[in-house]
Amino acid sequence: MIKQFHSGRPPRKGRRHSPHKRQIRWNPSAQTSGDGFDKSRLPRENLKVVPLGGLEEIGRNMCFIEYGDDIIIIDMGLQFPEEGMPGIDYIIPNISYLKEHKDRIRGVIITHAHLDHIGAIPYLIHELGNPTIFTMPLTRAIILRRQEDFKHLPPIDIETIKSDEVLNLGSSFRIEFFHVNHNIPDTIGVAVKTPVGTVVHTADFKFDNNPVGDKPADYAKMAHLSSEGVLLLLSDSTGAERPGHSISEKTIQENLEDIFEHSDGRIIAATFGSLISRIQQLIVLAEKFDRRVAIDGYSMKANVAIGQELGYIKIKKGTLVDIDQISDYPENRQLICCTGAQGESNAVLMRIAQKEHRFIRLEKGDTVIFSSSVVPGNERTVQSLKDIIYRQGANVYHYQMMDIHAGGHAQAEDLKMMINLIRPKFFMPIHGNYFLLKLHANLAESVGIPPENVIIAGNGNIVELTKDKATILKKTIPASYVMVDGLGVGDVGEVVLRDRQMLSQDGIFVIIAIIDSKSGKIIGSPDIISRGFIYLRENQELLKEARHKIREIVEHSSTPEMTLDPDYIKNSLRDKIGQFLFTKTERRPMVLPVIIKV
Repeated sequence: MIKQFHSGRPPRKGRRHSPHKRQIRWNPSAQTSGDGFDKSRLPRENLKVVPLGGLEEIGRNMCFIEYGDDIIIIDMGLQFPEEGMPGIDYIIPNISYLKEHKDRIRGVIITHAHLDHIGAIPYLIHELGNPTIFTMPLTRAIILRRQEDFKHLPPIDIETIKSDEVLNLGSSFRIEFFHVNHNIPDTIGVAVKTPVGTVVHTADFKFDNNPVGDKPADYAKMAHLSSEGVLLLLSDSTGAERPGHSISEKTIQENLEDIFEHSDGRIIAATFGSLISRIQQLIVLAEKFDRRVAIDGYSMKANVAIGQELGYIKIKKGTLVDIDQISDYPENRQLICCTGAQGESNAVLMRIAQKEHRFIRLEKGDTVIFSSSVVPGNERTVQSLKDIIYRQGANVYHYQMMDIHAGGHAQAEDLKMMINLIRPKFFMPIHGNYFLLKLHANLAESVGIPPENVIIAGNGNIVELTKDKATILKKTIPASYVMVDGLGVGDVGEVVLRDRQMLSQDGIFVIIAIIDSKSGKIIGSPDIISRGFIYLRENQELLKEARHKIREIVEHSSTPEMTLDPDYIKNSLRDKIGQFLFTKTERRPMVLPVIIKV
């Protein structure tokens, strides 16, 4: 099936179309080349591929492809904050360039429904003029469900596609899709056919010939694309440092079944809320061993409801019960599927372990399954959670003990298989830190891609392509972090972040001084407030010296010969008291002077 778009979508009653939504229909009867493009109408310039995130980190995945007057975007994800980013909720891509050229955006392709690929949509899509989003049914449903948390925003424009469809956007892009395996259904790779050549984007993927609740990747479609010739392959690098092949979901199913068979008490299984295929596995096993299932966790309950509605999760009548009713059944007939496998403080599993859950208490003989890998940065919190669970006498199973979780990302041998299937002229690793991109590049060279045809780019690099050459241009596009803090998007910059880091490391030292505007002398004793620096009651001698120093600085800065300048006094106090405190403590708190003239 081929979808043609004149102005975004067929007109609907009462719907107004803006000029930026104009998408020119591909006309097969026009004067075309063999790939179906009207060469007479296209600007004669090179193809550009630009990553805006995901090439120097895990997350924030977004890139765009530009040719002539046409731009398409692939994915629009967020990244979770790093340790040195106190107070930051998310990091999203910088879209400065795209905002300047939003009238040329012909559409947004979303490969699957994980937050590192969809999470930035509510923050960015309207800034770009609300271009049409094209994606698979499950992904569309999860995106729309998430938009309900942003009720202050206008509706988004989102279309459902199928993996066997062809989408024509603008005069430059003919887009095909192919099914790949991942740990969420409806994941698609994208083939963008342009007048210069075909660009293939793998999305997050792995190869699984025995998936549970899914079908194997579409090898035939990939081979067909290869036979037509692929100019550039963009391929997921997340698993590049792991040797061998990915574990099949069938193996995981068998190991989970072994746990169910030998568990005499209650089973509590924690995993990602978006891991729909794993939740389906657990439900199938619960039905096989006559257990009732309670789902707990906001995101998991929402995704299970969507999965049921679309047919990706199948549950027999009577299997599912509310969490407040699960205790009505014997413990050997209970399964609780919940969020919290990463040790999140407010997630369900942590509340159960800390005896803060309204309905569930851990007991000796319970079985707790961590059916997920540990996200980098969460190691300490997960270990602490396991300690709490072990202390209460529960049995714990996790992926390092046995194969009860497989990541959704191809390992080294699968990555080489993808390159051999697609056989691109140029290769560009994506989705990973630099070392992962480099390891993936090495794999590409090991299967015959010439080193000069391997492109290791960074966020904001412009990769320009002709039929015979791929070049990273010297010019770059802004791709710096844009931070989301509460309702603020982009209003927390480096200065604010540096202040937060300083406050988190050495605290704050506030000086409140009342100054006589005529004499320039301090009235009374300066007030001092310390938070995160010293405990005032135990440092009276230091405070006495600090007050004496403050009085000296103020009186020296406001002699009768000088005009009383509060800003000058504040700067003097900030510098000199900061230096004084460092000499006494070897710490540098943030010094905040407050001057009140009377």
